Formats: sequence, structure tokens, C-alpha cells
Amino acid sequence: MSSKKPKVEENEESIAPELMDVEELVEDEETDESADNEVESIEQQLEKTQETVKDYWDQIMRLKAEMENNRKRAIRDVENAHKFALKNFTEALLPVIDSMDMGQQAAVAKNATLESIIEGSDMTTNMFVQVLEKHGLKRLNPVGEKFDPEQHQAISMIEDKKVKSNHIISVMQKGFSLNERLVRPAMVIVSK
Repeated sequence: MSSKKPKVEENEESIAPELMDVEELVEDEETDESADNEVESIEQQLEKTQETVKDYWDQIMRLKAEMENNRKRAIRDVENAHKFALKNFTEALLPVIDSMDMGQQAAVAKNATLESIIEGSDMTTNMFVQVLEKHGLKRLNPVGEKFDPEQHQAISMIEDKKVKSNHIISVMQKGFSLNERLVRPAMVIVSK
């Protein structure tokens, strides 16, 4: 009997290293599985990150295109504003032109009188002045005002005891301002 026992022990001893190898293999496989899981997780994260980067890139490209479109639209709007800035003013002047045409026709008519021509001319002039004023152009007729070198241009000085010194006696040419900005100074005669 004693001879059989050693054989069993020998078999157990010879099996023990094989069992250890199997345990190591199982552990290695578990390690490999967890490494594979980690690699898969990292690959998934990489794919998600690449998709996010692609989405951001698409957004950037769309924003860039939108900015370029806005820039082109702004340039076109400025060009149109320059081209058609006087459109309203021009449309307002058309009735004045029509009135001038009618005045010329009336002047050559057989029954035209000097009084009717003068009256029509005055009406046309008043219409023209109203259009100018409506669009911010104002006539400056500074008779009796104190002389202001920023608003008036003195062409001569006359001694006049009825008017205070350094005041405007008469206007030779009226001045104009556009929206409170001087376009042309009034040419005036000033008292000494």
C-alpha cells in the first residue's frame, strides 16, 4: 500500500503545476479581457470625441460662411444707400419741376400776363423752398442779426446810424445750412 500512495502523491504533484498554469491562464485571460474592455472604451471615447470635433468644425464653418454672407450683405446695403440716398429728395423735387414746366408753358400762352407769370414763379419758388426745408436744408436770411463770422461772409461795411454796430444791414446772397451744418455762408453788408 505504501507503494501506491507515492504514485498518487506524484500525480498530485505533477497535476499541481498544471493547475497553476491553468489558473495563470485564467487570470491572464481576465487581464486580457479587462485590457480589451479598456481598449474598446478608449476607442469609443475617441470616436465620440472625433464626432464632437467634427460637429464643432461644421459649426465653425457654418458661422464663417454666415459671417461672410453678412459682410457681403452689409457692403451691398452701403452701396445701395450711396446709390439711392437722394431717392426721396429727388421724388420730392419732381412736383417742383412739373410746376416749372407749367410756368414756362403759361408764359408762352397767348393770354399770359406778367402778373400771372410772377405769381406762378413765386408759387414754384415757395414749393421748392418747402421741399428743401423738409429735407433739412434751411435758408439763412440774417438781416438785423449780429454779424457772426462762422455763419456770415461780410462783403462790405457801411456806416448806418439806424442799425447797431456790427449788425447785418442787408443780405446780398442768402446762406444755407443742412441739418444745422453750414453749407454756404450768407454774403452780407455789415454796419460800422
